[in-house]
Amino acid sequence: MDTERADRQLRLIAETLGIAEALGVPLWLRGGWAMDFFLGEVTRDHEDVDWFARSHDAEALAKALPDHGWRPVPGPPPDLQLDFAKQGLDSSFTLLDRDAAGRVVVAGGPWAGAPWPEGMLDAAGPGRIGGLRCAIVAPRAQIEIKRMMPVWDPSRPRRAKDAEDIARLEAALGAQGHGSG
Repeated sequence: MDTERADRQLRLIAETLGIAEALGVPLWLRGGWAMDFFLGEVTRDHEDVDWFARSHDAEALAKALPDHGWRPVPGPPPDLQLDFAKQGLDSSFTLLDRDAAGRVVVAGGPWAGAPWPEGMLDAAGPGRIGGLRCAIVAPRAQIEIKRMMPVWDPSRPRRAKDAEDIARLEAALGAQGHGSG
């Protein structure tokens, strides 16, 4: 494992949380880092840092991050996701909305209005690695997202790291006596 890269990513996670907190913007880690914060340790190398943010906070984030050295990176439609890079590391902010029923849904792009897993944000407490605490996607929702992403978006094939992450999360949930659903 590249511990230097992981340490840089953890510093940038802490910085991002500080920026968001100053703005009054909630963020939730998703993907591999959410899993690691749930487990309380870095389990593998991470290519990037994935976040969820509310769509109505996108403008504030897009203005504040460059003031702290982040540069915007072109990518998905800006109403779906914001991508930034700093110190050779990438962070993406997938944007969320709520529908009329209050469900968390995709904010924009071709899947606008599609629901995310139920309880994805509500059932998640903060995770932590060392002294760094962060809101995370609920582990069961993370498992569902990792299982379903290749179905929802066929351009994203199944990856070995996703299967490994699912196994880690299910084992941790089982060890807590909660099962995996």
